[in-house]
Amino acid sequence: MRIIAGTAGRRTFRVPKADVRPTTDRTREALFSMLSNYIEGAKVLDLFSGSGALGMESLSRGAESCVFVDENRDCINTVRTNLKTLRLNGGKIVQSDVLKFIKKISLSQYDVIFADPPYWKHRGDRDFVAEMFEQEHFINLLSDDGMLVIEVDERAEVVPSEGWDLIDRRKYGGCSILFFQKKGAE
Repeated sequence: MRIIAGTAGRRTFRVPKADVRPTTDRTREALFSMLSNYIEGAKVLDLFSGSGALGMESLSRGAESCVFVDENRDCINTVRTNLKTLRLNGGKIVQSDVLKFIKKISLSQYDVIFADPPYWKHRGDRDFVAEMFEQEHFINLLSDDGMLVIEVDERAEVVPSEGWDLIDRRKYGGCSILFFQKKGAE
């Protein structure tokens, strides 16, 4: 895996041994092309960060800061190593269950929020996307003109809570990238 562009562009990074599926280079390239107006100087939140690819790409492209949240210790240690190796500043790493973290940070706001949770595949699997939207103050974490980007299985039916507009849905391989904004955002 490699960073696509910016200060760390074309440099490779490590992927944790944990069961993660980093967003592919091709998908990240398309995603960040669409987000080009949001990243420069942005405060970014990378939920279910895994390898940290999305947050690191943001920092490389000029984001002011990025908070990486994952509960897996291997993922957290890998992100820490990658930030140091790539010499990316502005990263903060939090080892926590993402939903518990969301409940604790109700006063923080971010310009871009990435969420790449484990996919819901079978009846009985935990639906992390639905649980995020059920969090009463989740919408308050996004700045008024910010963007929420969620990666899901291509077959996933995502129903956001009130207050969200689905701006776009793009399919890449077996996944879909969903772009949400607060209702009334420009």
